[in-house]
Amino acid sequence: MTDTASQATTSPKKRGFIETLELDTRLLGMIGAFILVCIAFNIVTDGRFLTARNIFNLTIQTVSVAIMATGMVFIIVTRHIDLSVGSLLATCSATMAMMQTAVLPGWLGLELGSPLIAPITILVGLLVGALIGSFHGYLVGYLGIPAFIVTLGGLLVWRNVAWYLTNGQTIGPLDETYVDLGGISGTLGETGSWILGLIAVLGALYAIWNGRRAKIAHKFPVKPIWAEMLVATVIIAVILGFVWILNSYQIPGPRLERQFEARGETMPDGYTAAYGVPYSVLLLIGVAVVMTVVARRTRLGRYIFATGGNPDAAELSGINTRLLTVKVFAIMGALCALAGMVASARLSFHSNDIGTLDELRVIAAAVIGGTALSGGIGTIYGAILGALIMQSLQSGMAMVGVDAPLQNIVVGAVLVFAVLIDIIYRKRTGAV
Repeated sequence: MTDTASQATTSPKKRGFIETLELDTRLLGMIGAFILVCIAFNIVTDGRFLTARNIFNLTIQTVSVAIMATGMVFIIVTRHIDLSVGSLLATCSATMAMMQTAVLPGWLGLELGSPLIAPITILVGLLVGALIGSFHGYLVGYLGIPAFIVTLGGLLVWRNVAWYLTNGQTIGPLDETYVDLGGISGTLGETGSWILGLIAVLGALYAIWNGRRAKIAHKFPVKPIWAEMLVATVIIAVILGFVWILNSYQIPGPRLERQFEARGETMPDGYTAAYGVPYSVLLLIGVAVVMTVVARRTRLGRYIFATGGNPDAAELSGINTRLLTVKVFAIMGALCALAGMVASARLSFHSNDIGTLDELRVIAAAVIGGTALSGGIGTIYGAILGALIMQSLQSGMAMVGVDAPLQNIVVGAVLVFAVLIDIIYRKRTGAV
């Protein structure tokens, strides 16, 4: 009897299907919610929501909010908040617009079309965003002013600074190379998109193989081969499916004719071409990869999550939490500049209302993506998925004909509901 009892206590617990695959149940729930939203809107719009054209537009509309949401993860993880991101985006956008149309032509004689316009403009925008973000971080970290107050003031200040920079005028047209980064004018095309898809597939397979090898080297338990193959198959299907959908959106004939005419050529009869993956999506992928590496593989990332988990213990262990706060807000500021570049490039001009209510969308995306307001917990991919869910809701409601005020009501309700679900989930899983 003793031997039988000891064998029963030492025998490994049988794992379920989800546990064997080592999947995040919360992430699965978010994906499921996103799929349901897409299916519901597709039914209501008579199949127009899931067309290649709408998915293409949905991706480029999501980019600016998703970029800022990755930075908001770090802000919220360290137990702060940033209400100024929409206004800071507007200031950076106004700065970059004035650089292209007034400063560079007037000071350096660089007219629109010069290859130096775009890189100088973007560099200045990033510098302005990082400096403003650092200033916010200094006020919070070193002077002890609550982040809510600092960034609430920033919301009012920087929105009106943007207005004064442009004298309240719409600024445009912007440089063509700069506009290409907005998504509509700049895409990889069909062949380039397939090449990117294959590179992404190889990168995903390498990451899976390298992760398994590292676990084996450290004698950690690994998933069965069939589970690894199933996960890899799903990832490959998602990547190639996404590329296929974007390649299914054909460039309109008149636009193709204008492109050929601009090159002094005649478009052949029956010629067609696809948009493919936009440059702005490439930028978002790059930001996501860099931010994920920072969060998981660098000392800065470990300090951010350690500080969010227990600020007092982090400070006692030697982490300079004040300087860390400055760094986190500086990163947020630089990402606001990148988002401002994408937003103004997509419109091909700077407008005074650019970035309005983006603070709501960015915070909602991070929270819906699983970032805990109590700090210490959050993922980059979750924030991007949250941004995609938010944009899907807004785009779907716009296609149905829902008024803008009601759209904001729905978004606010979804945010509160997401926080409630997160609280319930963490209590049941013992995360809080």
